[in-house]
Amino acid sequence: MGITDNYNHTIKACYVGYITQAIVNNFIPLLFLTFQRTYSIPLAQITLLVSLNFVVQLVVDMLAAKFVDKIGYQVSVVAAHLFCAAGLVGLGILPELLPNPLSGLILAVCCYAVGGGMIEVLISPIVEACPTEKKSAVMSLLHSFYCWGSVGVILVSTIFFTLFGIDNWQILSILWAVIPLANAFVFARVPIRTLVEEGEGLSLRQLFSMKLFWIFAMLMVCAGASEQAMSQWASAFAESGLGVSKTIGDLAGPCLFAVLMGTSRVFYAKYSERVKLTSFMKGSAILCIISYLIACFSPIPLLALAGCALCGLSVGIMWPGTFSLASEACPKGGTAMFAMFALFGDLGCSLGPTIVGTISGQAGGDLKTGLLSAILFPTLLILGIVLCIKFSRGSVSEEFNNVPEL
Repeated sequence: MGITDNYNHTIKACYVGYITQAIVNNFIPLLFLTFQRTYSIPLAQITLLVSLNFVVQLVVDMLAAKFVDKIGYQVSVVAAHLFCAAGLVGLGILPELLPNPLSGLILAVCCYAVGGGMIEVLISPIVEACPTEKKSAVMSLLHSFYCWGSVGVILVSTIFFTLFGIDNWQILSILWAVIPLANAFVFARVPIRTLVEEGEGLSLRQLFSMKLFWIFAMLMVCAGASEQAMSQWASAFAESGLGVSKTIGDLAGPCLFAVLMGTSRVFYAKYSERVKLTSFMKGSAILCIISYLIACFSPIPLLALAGCALCGLSVGIMWPGTFSLASEACPKGGTAMFAMFALFGDLGCSLGPTIVGTISGQAGGDLKTGLLSAILFPTLLILGIVLCIKFSRGSVSEEFNNVPEL
């Protein structure tokens, strides 16, 4: 079978889609201190770039529930990759072209955030709709490619900065744009199915009327916040808070974080039939709390870095696990459900780093204090899983299968 009728090519394109998502979420945090030094941008405004990325993605998630089904998955996912490519190119050239470098960074971030938000909405349902078995395992493996993309971004960027100097980061930004650009052409040709036929998926009003939906929504917020609160600040935390070099900080902090996060997802994909998903998620949340405590309170920099990395292992299952639980409970959720979960997940992705940055700023730039506050999210995730188990055993779970007409 050729590329136009083989769903294996579709799944591979989705893998690259999450690599693209990793690029737009993880490249710019490696440059936080460079922006501060080169453009004299305060830490609070650098935090704005992180928040803006996820806030724009959040808005796109919300709008996608309305427009994706109308214009189709294929057109939408191709456009998403083109937005990402344009934003990465803009990141490399706009700060130098505009009088205010921060304005250039904001424009570029907004552009690729639109693409990132669309990718987050589209990739998971595209894979879920492919004719495959062991859906939860496939979903976990799919999301592992976000981690491998993050590792690739950090490793390649570190090698590039070592060989050519970090002052040439604009060139690397433009080179990263090649990946989404190429994948846009692939997505234009591969076969794509939808989860439900047009008009058969649940509406937003129907979803919002269900208690279990809001529990899953809380899980998505906590999953995004638990992950990104550490991921977005790990590089700066290692360099400024622990006093290690940028190269060592990037490799031992966010890079190892991503490796262990991907390992967790691959592990569950392989052993999903033997491991109960809700138990695995609760254990992971407890480990997440422990990892934050180690990072914040260890007096030894190497052990604190180990805490950062261990956090990656703990958060791996949270996002794809919630998707899998909800997909099983609500097979008719369709695009609206995935769009809303992406919205709440991105809300968490924005909320987590923003709280860390804000509290760190109030504590005189002490990132340990900021990171400590993020323990709130895995704690709430445990509560959410307990509620999910409780309600799914009772009549509430029947809401997803017996939806009232609204």
